[in-house]
Amino acid sequence: MSLQTILPGRLGFGTAPLGNMFRAIPDEDARATVEAAWDQGIRYYDTAPFYGAGLAEERLGQVLSGKPRDSYVLSSKVGRVILDEHETETPDFGEKGGLFEHGNPNKVLHEWTADATERSIEGSLRRLGVDRLDIVWVHDIAQDFHGDAWIQKFEEARTGAFRVLSRLRDEGVIKAWGLGVNKTEPIELTLALDEPQPDGFLLAGRYTLLDHAHALQRLLPLAQEQGVNMVVGGPYSSGVLAGGTNFEYQQAPPEIVERVRKLTELTDKHGISIKAAALQFSLAHPASAAVIPGATRPSRIAEDTAALAENVPTAFWSDLRAGGLVSPAAPLPQGA
Repeated sequence: MSLQTILPGRLGFGTAPLGNMFRAIPDEDARATVEAAWDQGIRYYDTAPFYGAGLAEERLGQVLSGKPRDSYVLSSKVGRVILDEHETETPDFGEKGGLFEHGNPNKVLHEWTADATERSIEGSLRRLGVDRLDIVWVHDIAQDFHGDAWIQKFEEARTGAFRVLSRLRDEGVIKAWGLGVNKTEPIELTLALDEPQPDGFLLAGRYTLLDHAHALQRLLPLAQEQGVNMVVGGPYSSGVLAGGTNFEYQQAPPEIVERVRKLTELTDKHGISIKAAALQFSLAHPASAAVIPGATRPSRIAEDTAALAENVPTAFWSDLRAGGLVSPAAPLPQGA
């Protein structure tokens, strides 16, 4: 089933920050942020067991479990099983070390087998307080977490998670499945398989104003050819496009800071917000079905909603192209 027929709108809510990513967030702030997303009309929510070892799912569930289940679309991920026992050693998250050090203390089992996939879904449903997931993403079978061993993890998922999720989709238990990753290669490999195909993918950080050229080379043409849709995660590139200092989950390097400065100069010139430019760019590709920025404060939700509706002049997109700040191959809004 096409993601565009499942998703209720083009703006969703990503919950990684609610898992205490980078810093601890008070429970009341997390709840108020989810409530604000609901009040702003957002009806697609994405989460994962990995986000704070279940913390993001728990916080999201505190709000969504009280809403009519048919009134929103919910996605979570498989590949991490949250255990009842507490972690006694520092977890190894590859390039993402320390990402959720302020999350729950539970030990996390990283496994993409059939059994782990079913256990992961059961755990998510329990923490969320709901009876079903609409979309399930296979999480992080990529180089950033596994280095050269990522192909081994991919194969584990191919023979485990992929087959379980295909069966659950065929049985009507879930509506769709795909990959949720920060790299393009695992998705390209999946789309090349002869086995049952995914319905879409969640690509985080790889289709933003700051990083999109690689995705345009092979992945997105292949996705369009197969009619597979993309959900864009991390449209603000870990925050640097929204006034923050992080890029790729770490302190932004000088060249990125300089590029953001040039982008900001251009948005200021045209009297628009950089958030509007970021969100509308990510949605301009024909494969894009939705964008899911994260937030930890209610005010950020209002900003995101306004940014999506903001009138961005065609001249801005033309200047963006002329200034070499976007790939020549990138589709732009209004055909600019």
